[in-house]
Amino acid sequence: MYTLFITNKNYSSWSLRPWVLMRALSIPFEERLVPLPEGSCWETFRAFAPNGRVPCLHDGAKVVWDSLAIVEYLAERHAGVWPGDPDARAWARCVSSEMHSGFTALRGQCSMTCGVRVRLDAIDEPLRADIARIDEIWAEGRSRFGGPCLAGPGFTAADAFFAPVVFRAQSYGFSLSEAAAAYAEFLLGHPAMQEWYEAALAEPWRDAAHEAEIAAAGTVLADFRLGTA
Repeated sequence: MYTLFITNKNYSSWSLRPWVLMRALSIPFEERLVPLPEGSCWETFRAFAPNGRVPCLHDGAKVVWDSLAIVEYLAERHAGVWPGDPDARAWARCVSSEMHSGFTALRGQCSMTCGVRVRLDAIDEPLRADIARIDEIWAEGRSRFGGPCLAGPGFTAADAFFAPVVFRAQSYGFSLSEAAAAYAEFLLGHPAMQEWYEAALAEPWRDAAHEAEIAAAGTVLADFRLGTA
């Protein structure tokens, strides 16, 4: 059986990608959650990942790191990771790679947090452009391939790569078109996403660096995490 190493579910967008894909496709795996240590993660995560980061997949003696590499590794072994239709598959790979390597303003200004709701103090042009492009992708995917998922009827890697952005849209109150908002609502209701969300809210850990990033983004309106008054 696979072993998937991840870290705090409230913060770790990278961990979410392979986790939610494997859950949605019923690919069995053992979860190993290693909480974020104080200070550098390098030495802690190097115990199981050559790059000192999460996620990391162990398949017996094989070690696969980086979310995109993990997805491609799984695609060689399991049906449904990418869409069966060639056009949908090509599009899904393009938008997943775009998400993997881009959207730097979104990442920098809207740190992943499942349990907190924030009103952004400001939306600068780079962040506005990232949100507009995400809206475009979500609307195009559902219109072009028929939905309800991003690249057709079934949950694929494309949905997994945008799953963290769906949580960000909820947390930071992004203004989306009707079509994009409908996709976000659909994905938030997916059983695998609900499982991750509930576990994120129940986590007892708080990471000072992430909490500072969240507070710096704007006004905290609500915090639904365990132990928060």
